[in-house]
Amino acid sequence: MEFATFATRAATIDAEPADLEIVDHVRALLEAAGEDLEIVARFVQGRVFPAWDSTTLDIGPRTCYEAIARAAGTNVDADDVEERLADRGEIGDVAASYDFGGQQGLGAFTGRGDAGGDGNTGSNGGELTTREVAETLSDLAAADGAGSQDRKVDLLFGLFNRCSSVEARYLSRLVLSEMRIGVGEGTVRDAIAAAFDVPDDRVERALQVSNDYGRVARVARDAGLEGLDAMDLEIGRPVQAMLAQAGTVMGALKDWDEAGVEWKYDGARIQLHHEPPSSPGSNGAPAGANDAATTRIYSRNMEDVTNALPEVVEFAEETLEQPAILDGEVVAVDDAGEPLPFQEVLKRFRRKHDVAKAREEISVRPVFFDCLHAAGEDLLSEPLTRRHDRLEQLLSADENLDPAAVDGLSLLWFSDDPEAIESIDAEALEAGHEGIMLKDPDSTYSPGRRGKHWRKRKPDIETLDCVVTGAEWGEGRRATFLGTFELSVRDGDASEKRGSARSTGAPQHLETIGKVATGITDETLAELTALLEPHIVAEDGQDVDLEPAVVFEVGYEEIQSSPTYSSGYALRFPRFVGVRHDKDPAEADTLERVQRLRYGGRR
Repeated sequence: MEFATFATRAATIDAEPADLEIVDHVRALLEAAGEDLEIVARFVQGRVFPAWDSTTLDIGPRTCYEAIARAAGTNVDADDVEERLADRGEIGDVAASYDFGGQQGLGAFTGRGDAGGDGNTGSNGGELTTREVAETLSDLAAADGAGSQDRKVDLLFGLFNRCSSVEARYLSRLVLSEMRIGVGEGTVRDAIAAAFDVPDDRVERALQVSNDYGRVARVARDAGLEGLDAMDLEIGRPVQAMLAQAGTVMGALKDWDEAGVEWKYDGARIQLHHEPPSSPGSNGAPAGANDAATTRIYSRNMEDVTNALPEVVEFAEETLEQPAILDGEVVAVDDAGEPLPFQEVLKRFRRKHDVAKAREEISVRPVFFDCLHAAGEDLLSEPLTRRHDRLEQLLSADENLDPAAVDGLSLLWFSDDPEAIESIDAEALEAGHEGIMLKDPDSTYSPGRRGKHWRKRKPDIETLDCVVTGAEWGEGRRATFLGTFELSVRDGDASEKRGSARSTGAPQHLETIGKVATGITDETLAELTALLEPHIVAEDGQDVDLEPAVVFEVGYEEIQSSPTYSSGYALRFPRFVGVRHDKDPAEADTLERVQRLRYGGRR
């Protein structure tokens, strides 16, 4: 498919206000995609790579501005692009406002689209295709080491230099993950079902096990219902984690009669994928097919964190004798094995170098509470009771061993007695954990869903997860640190609901709700400054504008009405709790939740 065709159809979708008509437009786009179907199914959501793939373009706004400026001509620079962005407010409008295609010579060569064979990929290089865009962006993502930033600018320039206005609009949005045309996961799911005449519930199941909208679209088209039903979980391809909503003990018992009860650990969510060494006939593998164990560990947002957690790899290789996909948490512990605060875990998650030294400073241990796959069998559709039984079997070679003595196993109690559940909660808090989880014993595992079947009960402390959209440089001894941070929440409307046809997977709008500067040590300020500096998009004196990329957890005393901030609300006595490295801005709290908390109490 020519990229101009994709962009023109994206513009039509962008202008359509009605959800059902959007689904129909996406259906027509998928039907017309041909061999580029997988690419188009991702691009229309603003994705370059499959949802399970943690590969990123790693492009800051400034890099994109430089590429646009080069393609726009010799009299334009990145500052000009930024000024035009301040005036127009949206990068697609800015890119579309320039006349591209005039830059010639060696500077225009990207190594792709050289239709004329003369090294010129300018306006004479033939029509740009979606496949060329995807391949070039993959090359860009792979650029690393010395000179990689210049290489990225060159590759982007080569694309922009071949773009019409409408192509430039949607290329720039795609590159900066700001597609925002009202197409989310639910839209594409429904469009796949309509385009290839397959039931939407079977598409949904295929998406749950594959986490790849492009692949599911291709299978639905080429193999139909039989192909979709044959799709299974694969070790090494993470799926989204099942999520919990807040709830009470009495509410859970009213709905389920009996509740499964687990300790809620103050750790970071992980998904473990393990393939043991194969032996002749093992899982159908020939001798020597897999002589060494393969273990990968993924975070809640499916980032590969294997190298940062060697203890978990060692645990899997020493304990698991069958292929498995397990859901759990990794908890930081002191020398006595007692749990440490969540922030200590994140220090390990962020570590890419000197892991051995970090391991000496902060020890971690895994605790698993669910089993998604074991020995070739997918367990997503099995009830919690069977999944947990299978987990016990995997983690213990001795079926007579007391589960409390099984290393790495989160205990699961079943009770219909509120007082007994309160006692478990008290024990969890006494042991230094967050509280308890309440689970429906008959519930299946629904990747990516936050539903009524899992409920979290924590101490009565309310916090908000806010996107950091600005900051101020400090003064005096803190002059080199960012010290006051502007907080925003999502004005999410329909995007609050996962699966809604208008869901985009990214914030539609951000509204300010306050600033936080309390509860932050000098050491933490240095860490936050290092984390946020790459996301600075503009500075004016001490004031800094930040790309919305980092989420803070912020505690507060109450929410007040306020004309000072664009949300209409302000946090009274906000205090910094921590960075939510496990959350993207698209998962931050919404203005709707702020309003519920302000007028209706806790969730």
